Amino acid sequence: MRLERVSFRYHRRGPWVLRDVTLSLPRGRVIEVTGRNGAGKSTFLRLVAGLRTPRGGAITGRPGTVGYAPERFPADQPFTVRAYLTHMAAMRKAPRSSITTWARRLAFEPLLDTRLPDLSKGSAQKVGLAQALLAAPDLLILDEPFAGLDAATRDSLPSLMADLAAEGTTVVVSDHQRCLAALPDLVRVHIAGTTAHLVPAPTSDAAADPAGAPLVRADPPGREGGTDPAGQADGGGRAGTAADPDDEASLGSEGGEGAWRVVEVVVPAGQAEQVISKLRADGFEVREPRR
Repeated sequence: MRLERVSFRYHRRGPWVLRDVTLSLPRGRVIEVTGRNGAGKSTFLRLVAGLRTPRGGAITGRPGTVGYAPERFPADQPFTVRAYLTHMAAMRKAPRSSITTWARRLAFEPLLDTRLPDLSKGSAQKVGLAQALLAAPDLLILDEPFAGLDAATRDSLPSLMADLAAEGTTVVVSDHQRCLAALPDLVRVHIAGTTAHLVPAPTSDAAADPAGAPLVRADPPGREGGTDPAGQADGGGRAGTAADPDDEASLGSEGGEGAWRVVEVVVPAGQAEQVISKLRADGFEVREPRR
């Protein structure tokens, strides 16, 4: 799939959300779309899915079967889960057996006869994922799919995406919680300043953990020190927070490949989950120590 000088704004005289975006999305890969809140990630996903038409430029090579799961599933509908998915399967000419398949795989089979408005946020999110997967899409678009999911489903979803990609599906996903960071061969598209570009993979001499996976990008050349989550200066380059991988200012001055830095953050045990959630929401990759 290729975007060629794609531009989009919601109103004729409104500000450009995206402008002159040119890039190719490789087939059969998991592609993570990154960027700060309001950067245009959801707009980019809708354009790729074909739900929005570019104001300028063109998108070519979109597969014929597309599945799309929005960030918030519209659960305020007068159907049971089974009735809703049956209707969606019929619209997409998908076998009804696919309803049971995905209900089991996403662990919501006991809820098939529950009314949509009675679902929890996480269960509604699973139904949204299932409807996107019913017709075995060649292109799967997921907008913040991990939000509200239970831990077991959240942990299993990255491998599900990897399995789909291995079978030839192109999976394009936004993820503030950074649940995809450990996936091998992950492709990243970064959105900032009304444009989008592919982020190069880390170089082989980047700092890595014992398993060889890069951790966090360091301060850009010429910038020393940083600030820890409590707002205290780190004292000349020692461990504070590393630069945000989603912040273009954190990229090196020549093409975006800076060094990487591993930073240790020590907090009281009772505050650990809160701090981890905040760091992940801000775009940092967080790994808890092995115990």
